[in-house]
Amino acid sequence: MDLDPGNHLIPAPRDAAFADGGARYGFGPEPDFAAGPGTEATARWLRGVLGAAAGWGLPPADPGERADVRLGVDERVGRELGPEGYELTVGPDGVGVLGGGPAGVFWGAQTLRQLLGPHAYRRAPLPGAAWSLPYGTVRDAPRFGWRGLLLDVARHFMPKDGVLRYIDLLAAHKLNVLHLHLTDDQGWRIEIKRYPRLTGVGAWRERSRRGHRASPLWNETPHGGYYTQDDIREIVAYAAERQVRVVPEIDVPGHAQAAIAAYPELGNTDVVDTAALGVWDDWGINENVLAPTEAVLRFYEDVFEEVLELFPAEVSPFVHVGGDECPKTQWKASPLAQERIRELGVDGEDGLQAWFIRHFDGWLAERGRRLIGWDEILEGGLADGAAVSSWRGYAGGIAAAEAGHDVVMCPEQQVYLDYRQAEGPDEPVPIGYVRALEDVYRFEPVPAALSPEAAAHVLGAQANVWTEVMENQDRVDYQVFPRLAAFAEVVWSRLPEPAARDYADFEARMTGHYPRLDALGVDYRPPGGPLPWQRRPGVLGRPKDGLPPQV
Repeated sequence: MDLDPGNHLIPAPRDAAFADGGARYGFGPEPDFAAGPGTEATARWLRGVLGAAAGWGLPPADPGERADVRLGVDERVGRELGPEGYELTVGPDGVGVLGGGPAGVFWGAQTLRQLLGPHAYRRAPLPGAAWSLPYGTVRDAPRFGWRGLLLDVARHFMPKDGVLRYIDLLAAHKLNVLHLHLTDDQGWRIEIKRYPRLTGVGAWRERSRRGHRASPLWNETPHGGYYTQDDIREIVAYAAERQVRVVPEIDVPGHAQAAIAAYPELGNTDVVDTAALGVWDDWGINENVLAPTEAVLRFYEDVFEEVLELFPAEVSPFVHVGGDECPKTQWKASPLAQERIRELGVDGEDGLQAWFIRHFDGWLAERGRRLIGWDEILEGGLADGAAVSSWRGYAGGIAAAEAGHDVVMCPEQQVYLDYRQAEGPDEPVPIGYVRALEDVYRFEPVPAALSPEAAAHVLGAQANVWTEVMENQDRVDYQVFPRLAAFAEVVWSRLPEPAARDYADFEARMTGHYPRLDALGVDYRPPGGPLPWQRRPGVLGRPKDGLPPQV
C-alpha cells in the first residue's frame, strides 16, 4: 500500500496508505449511517454537507447491519493520537472514522470529505455524479493545539454570513481558532447593551481611504456595521459545532478612537477636544488613546462583562486585549496622566500602558479567563496565566516563552496575509514584503533559539489578515488563499525543517485542492497571478523591498 498522490490531502496527514490497484468502496444512492456517542455535532455537519452535495439523507442503519459510514469516539485512538487525532479506514464494508475525542471525529470527517472529491464541496448534486472512496487508512493528529486565523472586521466590516463562511473555510483546513479583531479606531463591531453608542456611533465612519494612507483616493460611501449579541452567540455556536474556538479582541489602551467618538469622556479630554472626534476614516497608528482613569477601567470592565457572557469559557477561554501601538503623546501632554503616573508610581508613560494591561490581566484571571495580547504587553510584566501573540518577529515570543508564558507565533514577516504575494505590477494594493505561497509553507512556528522547556510554551501559530486595503470578501479571499492552505499544513502536519520541506509535493497536491476552493466559491489568487477583476490599478499600497528582517 502506498500513498496515492491523487488524493491531494491538505494538510498532509501523519500516515496515509491506500490500496494498490485502485480498489474503491462505491456508495449507493442512499448510504446509511451510524453515529456513536460524542459524534453528534459531526453527524449533523456531515449530514448537512453531504446531503447538499450528494443528495444523501444518511438514514440510520437498520439494527444489526453495518452502516456505510460509521463515526465513533475511541479510547485507543485517544491514547495513541490525542483528542484531536483520528483514524479513518475504508474497505469493503464501508468507511469508519474513529476519533480520540469529538474534535478528532470532526477532523476525520473533513478528511473523508476531501477524499470524496471536489464535488463534495458543492451545495447541490451534479447530474451523474458517482461517489466512492479509495480503500486505505489514514491516521492523523495535529502538531499544535492553536491553529488560527485573525480576521480584522474592524477596519472593513464583514457581515455575519461572511464570518460563518470563514469558519467553514477554517474547518475545511483543520484550523481551530478564529481571532476576531472587533474594535479599532475605524470601527466598533460588537453590541454592548450598557453602552449603545459604541455601535450607534462607533460602528460607522463617513468615508474610507482607498489604498494605503499615502493614497490620494477616497471612497466617500459611509462604511460600517456591527454584530448584535445574538449574532455573536450564533457565530460562537456555529464555530463550536465545527471545533473552532472564537477569540474576541477588544483593544486597550490604544486603537480606541471609535470608542472615544462614541463616549468622549474615555479620551484625554484635558489635551484634546474629544467631543469633536469622529470614527477615524484613515489607516495607521492613531494618537487618540484612552485616558488612564478609574472611570475608563470601570467602563471597559462593563464591556468585558458582556463579552465574557457572549464568549463562554468552555469555548473561548482566551480574551485578547490588544495592548499594542499605543502612542504616548497625549499622556505626556496631559496633567491628569502625569498625576496618575505619580499616584501609581509607575515608570512613566510606558508604565501607564503596562498598568492598563496588568489590571485586565488580573480582572480576567479572577473570572477564570486568560488574557492574551500582542507582544508589547511583555514590557510591563504579566501574570502567570497570560499569553502573548508574537507579531513583531520572533523576539517577543522567545522572551515570553523563556519567561514561562504561553505564546502564539504570528510574526508579521512570515504570516501577515495582507502582505503582497508577488513583485508584479498587477498585484493589487501591494503591502509589505513579498510572502509567496512557498514562503508561507516554509514558516516555522518554533524558533531554533528556544530551549526545549520554552518550546513547550508555543501553543501554535496563527496567520493574521488586516483589512485596511480589503474592502470586501473577494479581496479577503484573494489575500488569504491559497496561502492559508500552506499555513494550515505548517501548523497541522509534522513537517521537516523549513529548508527540507518538499514544496514540490505540496504544490502538486494543491492542484487537487484548487478545485475544492473553486467549488466553495473562494476567489483565491491563481498560481499565475491575479485575474483582471482581481487587480486594483492605480490604488497605492506600501510595498517593502528585499527580504523581511528575521527578528
